[in-house]
Amino acid sequence: MSNEKTMAVAVAEQLARLRDDYLARLPAELTGLEALASGLSGSEIDRASLDELYQRLHKLAGSGGTFGLAALSVGARSLEQRVRGWLAEPLDAVDVQARQTFAQDVAALGKTLSEANAMASATLPDKGASAPGQCIQVWLVEDDALLGQALGRQLESFNYVVRLFTRIGDAEAAAQTERPDMLLMDVMFEQEGENSTEVFTLHPNLRALSCPLLFITAQDDFQSRVRASQLGAEGYFLKPLEVPRLVNRMVQVLEKLRAPSQRVLIVDDDADLAEHYRLALLAAGMEAEILQQPAAIMEKIATFRPELVLMDMHMPDFSGPDLAGVIRQHDNWSSLPIVYLSAETDLDRQIEAMNRGADDFLTKPISDAQLVAAVRIRIERARYLDEQINRDSLTGLLKHASIKESAGIEVIRARRSGKPVTLAMLDIDHFKVVNDTYGHAVGDVVISSIAMLLRQRVRQSDIVGRYGGEEFVLVLPECGAKDAHLLLDDIRQRFAAVRFSYAQKDFTCTLSAGLACSAQHPDSNGAALLVAADEALYVAKRGGRNQVRGGQLDLKGAQP
Repeated sequence: MSNEKTMAVAVAEQLARLRDDYLARLPAELTGLEALASGLSGSEIDRASLDELYQRLHKLAGSGGTFGLAALSVGARSLEQRVRGWLAEPLDAVDVQARQTFAQDVAALGKTLSEANAMASATLPDKGASAPGQCIQVWLVEDDALLGQALGRQLESFNYVVRLFTRIGDAEAAAQTERPDMLLMDVMFEQEGENSTEVFTLHPNLRALSCPLLFITAQDDFQSRVRASQLGAEGYFLKPLEVPRLVNRMVQVLEKLRAPSQRVLIVDDDADLAEHYRLALLAAGMEAEILQQPAAIMEKIATFRPELVLMDMHMPDFSGPDLAGVIRQHDNWSSLPIVYLSAETDLDRQIEAMNRGADDFLTKPISDAQLVAAVRIRIERARYLDEQINRDSLTGLLKHASIKESAGIEVIRARRSGKPVTLAMLDIDHFKVVNDTYGHAVGDVVISSIAMLLRQRVRQSDIVGRYGGEEFVLVLPECGAKDAHLLLDDIRQRFAAVRFSYAQKDFTCTLSAGLACSAQHPDSNGAALLVAADEALYVAKRGGRNQVRGGQLDLKGAQP
């Protein structure tokens, strides 16, 4: 085993031991917190007890998500913010009923822990990827505490762990030692004893954070938008906020940051030059391989699956146009971008070569920076076009035909590997009522919200598609029925917690789901397994909706 692999294994083992130790200590910590919170139920409370509660809840909120207990972090964070609010006001203003409710909520953290452990077993690790449902740390800097808390609860439904700062100074201090995955900021703050202050002109620590920045504001003037652009803001959202639209942008930004490396195949008979190109692309974060035998180009494409072919035009045995013509003979690769990189300067010959299957022509010599920029923009454009062809425009999920094809492929792969695959059908309950009551524009917001939630909660190896209307399909490779049930029920509960707004009124929606596992239908192909999942969904609908059916376990929610 290589040193790198040995180190990776050792680190993984150390992390596992740390998590085990943390889980072993956690019950005692929760018991201590419960005892401390119970002491607040009397007629008087003291600031020292509140300070200790605040510090311990703050620590728990930070550590829970680190060790994979997202729900525990969310619960502790909410309680921490409640205590912080009490500390900011006279203690005699905190009534007994509020303290008793708080003690009950602290005691409920134990249930959150058991649910989080169940989800840990339900969400399987992806191959070489982050764990599914990995929490994203979001800092929300908003001086309107009530708005900040409400927005934080909404974002938590989409699997974000939100840390609210109502004072810019607190956020700036935290930025000296910590770094979130994303920063949401109001443009204007009411400073104590001062007039409103623009975030745009202050806080170098926050501006220096190397994470995506989105602004939320009531200001819609051109100058503010220009300043936001100059600061590199990824979004500018006006109050009152449309939370699903905000979350959609957050998902887009994070997906772009975590997109897989671009893959380039280099075909050039000059070995030294090809290696130079390869190293230049590797240095830019791409994957690049060199084809040594042009006659094996289709085999190489099938195994490496490049997103762009960078090809010399003149080579000893086969010309670039010859190889481009062979690639275009294969339907699967008819849209693969092919770019000639050649010393040919004759414009007529360049045009003639491009007419034989290529997309563009770059002339040698070319600087590394120009090569990287040319390759990157062409691959990004190809990815965008592929999404437009194969993905639903509203949700960004695979279209009906593509998800059906993926389901069939994964069922075949599961049969070969002997590992299960589970297919799930999800449907929004009473969606016609939503459209009839609030209009199709609001219905689109509901559909896009569940799509975002699905993308947040599944693994990178899972496949999600919009089957039609308000119906969705999940393909869960290497996932049995029990784990799929727990995952789907978590999604069901989170979706029910999302609040939608129309005409200054809030409403919620629920979903029903049915699943079918290949382990229980060993002779079924993808189409048959989808039918079985659809039948389970029908059972869930007939059983009262807002529930998960199919397999060996039924999970029901509160009836709508």
